[in-house]
Amino acid sequence: MRHQCELWSAERQIDGDHEFSHGQPLAIRMRPRNLGEVIGQNHILGPNCMLPRLVRRNCFGSIIFFGPPGSGKTSLAEAIGAETGSKILRINAVTSNLAELRSVLQSARLAEQAPIVFIDEIHRFNRAQQDSLLPDVERGTIRLIGATTYTPTTYVISPLLSRSHLFRLEPLPNDRVRQFLRMTLEDCERGLGSLRCRVDDEVLEAIAATCQGDLRRALNSLETLVLGAPMGTSLTIDDWKTFATERHINYDRDGSEHHATISAHIKSMRGCDPDSAIYWLTKMLRGGEDPRFIARRLVIFASEDVGLADPHALPLASACYAACETIGMPECAINLAHVTVYLATAPKSNSAYAAYDLAGEDIDKNGAQTVPDYLRNQPQSLQKRLCTDHYIYAHGHMDNVTGQKHMTNPRQFYFPNSVGAEAKIVERLERITKLRNNFDGPAGEQPP
Repeated sequence: MRHQCELWSAERQIDGDHEFSHGQPLAIRMRPRNLGEVIGQNHILGPNCMLPRLVRRNCFGSIIFFGPPGSGKTSLAEAIGAETGSKILRINAVTSNLAELRSVLQSARLAEQAPIVFIDEIHRFNRAQQDSLLPDVERGTIRLIGATTYTPTTYVISPLLSRSHLFRLEPLPNDRVRQFLRMTLEDCERGLGSLRCRVDDEVLEAIAATCQGDLRRALNSLETLVLGAPMGTSLTIDDWKTFATERHINYDRDGSEHHATISAHIKSMRGCDPDSAIYWLTKMLRGGEDPRFIARRLVIFASEDVGLADPHALPLASACYAACETIGMPECAINLAHVTVYLATAPKSNSAYAAYDLAGEDIDKNGAQTVPDYLRNQPQSLQKRLCTDHYIYAHGHMDNVTGQKHMTNPRQFYFPNSVGAEAKIVERLERITKLRNNFDGPAGEQPP
């Protein structure tokens, strides 16, 4: 098949073969030339999967690939273009604007065959830019392939999502990364084979483990190691340790890893797993996360998940936030670790949070109740004239409990758990219920 992909980059494709500039990074030179060269992603590229069948028949529509960095979103788009002999117009949403996008779409309308418009980082396009794609997507004058590291249902407009197939890419397994690195070392045409550098398997395993499923990052590390060594030399694990004195963590402070890791941290604490909670905390801090962001989530967790089962959780979490504000990194990491372990091992109760939700559901369903007149803050003289019932001042009655209603239509929203300190609340509420049912005191009035 004659490939006619037009790429806005230094790469050229001629008669199915790639002619690469040796000044290009290794990660670009080693990009797959067809679907058969794509590694991993068997969940969407397996023999019985939909995407390869659509590509083979050249009948695919618009596609959005989403997944972590280095999982192959751009490579897959280019492989699809090569397989189908389609012209590819590339746009980077980080640097493009609406005028440039309209110019590209105008060029696409003049093409004999609907080109592929590949938009990298499509989540960076605002609504107006995404809306401008809809007419051409609907008419079929372009075939959109978008790539994003974010969840598209959050950052891509619904009309565009409804007209696209969504495919999620996963981080590449370490063994597949290691195999690809070995193949790259043996490839004399596009890879590093011409340098005749021998690399121990232990080094490749270390690179694969460090890159966390990001093949581009693994290739960049391997290229730097090999180019920095004399031709024909051997690289050992000691060379790798020297190179990787500071391991870089795949973490973005405002992207998918940010959201995924804080979610893992919270769910580990909720599951009473201090070891996992500490691990995810450490990953966030080593990745450069703002400690105040973590501390805010700890304050929320203290009420949402620990709640009344341990009354000390909230003030402790609040003190941790204050420490992060006044001390900062790296010392406040100790405070965050302290509170993380405390909250992970504390008894859990979400009864107060659940009560708030139930009350909200009742208001949404039945409307808000009016405050009874005898509970309103008004002068006693006016209350006596207007109210048939009067407020009963609780102090002075047994356990400060009366039988007076505090809602026109009472309903139970708070259902306590017999866990930790909240078990005492269960006992007290049982006594309060008995006192209310047996209350026979006078209809007392609020004292002046």
